[in-house]
Amino acid sequence: MSAAEEGSVFHRARGRTLDAFPAEKESEWKGPFYFILGADPQFGLMKAWSTGDCDNGGDEWEQEIRLTEQAVQAINRLNPKPKFFVLCGDLIHAMPGKPWRTEQTEDLKRVLRTVDRAIPLVLVSGNHDIGNAPTAETVEEFCQTWGDDYFSFWVGGVLFLVLNSQLYQNPSQCPSLKQAQDQWLDEQLSIARQRHCQHAIVFQHIPLFLESIDEDDDDYFNLSKPTRKKLADKLIHAGVKVVFSGHYHRNAGGTYQNLDMVVSSAIGCQLGRDPHGLQVVVVTAEKIVHRYYSLDELSEKGIEGDLMDLIKKK
Repeated sequence: MSAAEEGSVFHRARGRTLDAFPAEKESEWKGPFYFILGADPQFGLMKAWSTGDCDNGGDEWEQEIRLTEQAVQAINRLNPKPKFFVLCGDLIHAMPGKPWRTEQTEDLKRVLRTVDRAIPLVLVSGNHDIGNAPTAETVEEFCQTWGDDYFSFWVGGVLFLVLNSQLYQNPSQCPSLKQAQDQWLDEQLSIARQRHCQHAIVFQHIPLFLESIDEDDDDYFNLSKPTRKKLADKLIHAGVKVVFSGHYHRNAGGTYQNLDMVVSSAIGCQLGRDPHGLQVVVVTAEKIVHRYYSLDELSEKGIEGDLMDLIKKK
């Protein structure tokens, strides 16, 4: 498949936007809609976790392939179709420069090519995608493979912002990239305030916090206290309603002022008691409703009636 053909399948973000949703057509509220959110397919982690070698293990990923195929098949059967399918980072397990990275990437691409072409993919960078301490080179590799590492797009009057959370977690090897994202985000949040969008929603891999804005630093699963507080206050000031993330491989979350932090468990390896699953997120004029479904539930039963009523409400 040529790069052009693959781009038409993945609708890669370029120029800090997603061409699947032209802003001139999507900036006005058109009524309720929904999207599907997944996190951490992370091809290779299940084997690495089972052997206790998360740094160098991960030479098998058949389980993740089957789970991601099940997720895609469940999404493709939904009616009406979701506006898009977002993956909140850690697409694969092998870090930059590690064995099996190319093979994991190609297998994930193969599965994602089967997503219904009427359902655009929104791809978020995670720490395993660009490294715990990303460099300009690892970020560029992600951009060439999957699309821009941060960008914005409009759907039906709602502004969506995709952030590279690793630039908040550890920008030590690429401070200029963090500065560029900070400047871009300030511009985007200014637009959100000026245009009075129906809602503003953020996607990033690492959560601001797992349960509370005041929780201790985890050094891995959440952002540091000063960083999370500064970013959360900035988002709240601009009217952002929800931040969605993955990374924790468990469902979690909380509320800070009027900002909801939703931490979604994984399509792939589970580190808690949650089932492999996806979030169904319904956006109405008044609210944003999210519900986690196991892959089996969504495959067998689809979306429940109360959520369907919200989607169909005029």
